[in-house]
Amino acid sequence: MADINKKHNMRIAVGCDHAGFILKKLLIHVIQERGHDVIDLGTDSLESVDYPDFAEKVGNAIITGEADRGILVCGSGVGVSIAANKIHGIYAGVCHDSYSAAQGVEHDHMNVLCLGSRIIGEQIAKDCVTAFLNAYPSDEPRHLRRVGKIHAIEGKY
Repeated sequence: MADINKKHNMRIAVGCDHAGFILKKLLIHVIQERGHDVIDLGTDSLESVDYPDFAEKVGNAIITGEADRGILVCGSGVGVSIAANKIHGIYAGVCHDSYSAAQGVEHDHMNVLCLGSRIIGEQIAKDCVTAFLNAYPSDEPRHLRRVGKIHAIEGKY
């Protein structure tokens, strides 16, 4: 995972439900401004939809290699995080500050950033996305050991 994420130009799968639609459009510009490619997996309107459908699309894009990382947006960030984490190999975290968005990648090898559009404002969301995109998974032994334990738990279930 670490090698693929060290490419300068990453492919970022982005998805949201109706609550995240407006913020998603803004974040797509942030991603593109930083030189990354966007794979927009919907939704494409404010019409009510089910967030698990979009979490699964983003997760599948990463698992199949179509995307390197993902960003999901719903009202709180929690629903998309729970749904995405059901996919083996997806490590999604709700982050509403730039420190967590970066450390989640660096220490925990998070590959999906989840944001709550009803929780944070546009500038903080932009800062979180920037921190997420600028961070790379650590290969320090203590981080690899901890991530290995996460994988072991995942393998049990």
